[in-house]
Amino acid sequence: MTSKTPSNRRFGDLARAAVILAVVVVLSFGAGVVTGAGTGNRIFADGLPLLGMGLDSTPDTTVDLSSFWKAWNTLEGRFVETSASSTLPTAQERIWGAIQGLAASYGDPYTIFLAPEDAKIFKDDITGNFSGIGAEIGLNEDGVLTVIAPLKNSPAEKAGLEAGDNILSIGDVDTAGMTVDEGVKYIRGDKGTPVTFRVLRSGEVIEITIIRDIIQVPTLDKEYNAETGIYTITLHSFTATANRLFADALSDFRKTGSTKLLIDLRGNPGGYLSSAVQISSRFLPKGEVIVTEDYDGKRDNLIHRSSGTGGVNAGTKIVILIDKGSASASEIVAGALRDHEVATLIGTKSFGKGSVQELIDVDGGALKITIARWVTPSGDSISAGGLTPDIEVERTPEEKKAGKDPQKDRAVQFLLTGK
Repeated sequence: MTSKTPSNRRFGDLARAAVILAVVVVLSFGAGVVTGAGTGNRIFADGLPLLGMGLDSTPDTTVDLSSFWKAWNTLEGRFVETSASSTLPTAQERIWGAIQGLAASYGDPYTIFLAPEDAKIFKDDITGNFSGIGAEIGLNEDGVLTVIAPLKNSPAEKAGLEAGDNILSIGDVDTAGMTVDEGVKYIRGDKGTPVTFRVLRSGEVIEITIIRDIIQVPTLDKEYNAETGIYTITLHSFTATANRLFADALSDFRKTGSTKLLIDLRGNPGGYLSSAVQISSRFLPKGEVIVTEDYDGKRDNLIHRSSGTGGVNAGTKIVILIDKGSASASEIVAGALRDHEVATLIGTKSFGKGSVQELIDVDGGALKITIARWVTPSGDSISAGGLTPDIEVERTPEEKKAGKDPQKDRAVQFLLTGK
């Protein structure tokens, strides 16, 4: 296989990525733009908001830019095109490249700059449908491109891609040093076309080919076991309709008379912040803190509180299942209910996506910048390694393939015995 690295491509190519803001969803999200809960971060559902009016453009006179101008003038005066170089960039393209480099220097995979042409493509993609593989990707704590979770019944899941797979290559492109946004560019493609991944799973390199398709984001499944008296709600994604569907499920739950509720958030990569807050509000009294946007003193923190809508039978015992595929909005709900001692978390540590992004207009371009961290009611930063369950239970790939589910078995045991 021929390996290519993206480091030598022109800035316009580097930035041309259709991304959902936050942990990036490589699928169809026609409802709007996720800029924070999206996987758990802020959601703008009415299109792509570009903030920028009134931002300070005054030069910082304390910064010595002589080195920058030395490099600029040297390139301008001495660079000679060869067969290995591409078309000379315009002055404006060089400015965009400089801003892209400035954003990259912060070392945050979610802070990037899109030139005007790329910002327009970005907006067109997130406001319409597009094809993909149906998986959410992000960078793990080692900066490696990683599968957060494949969506239920998606091409990615059917082909065998799993949460936690480290992506070594996409097609013939090596992913070493690749950002999430670049990864999305290579994964996206026309419906019916194949894309091949090399992934590292449990020390083994596996090659997986996936046929791209238009993705329908699954939302919720529900089930009542009359024998155990346990009602299970499996929430696959925090879509715009998740709260309504969750409310319907809770209505069914109340009708059973059960007081044992199992909420399965495994493999749920997130979605709308509003859905996470609304669903949490069904379990917490009005006014209780659900999650805080911590701006690190750069502006007043924004606290999201419960509206106290209710909907759960009194005395209900609740277990939430989480794993490494539970991210962002899932972590907000799980963290809030655990911190308020409403639910017990069982499974494995969650993904740990806990930052808020904002889009800033820069003369037609778009600067996506991390502006805050998600903090649970007890003060834990979600991005600091994710949520650790109260009861840790592993589920191996072999157990999953065999239809065995020790995590769910442990949850049933806890709901029936209290221990």
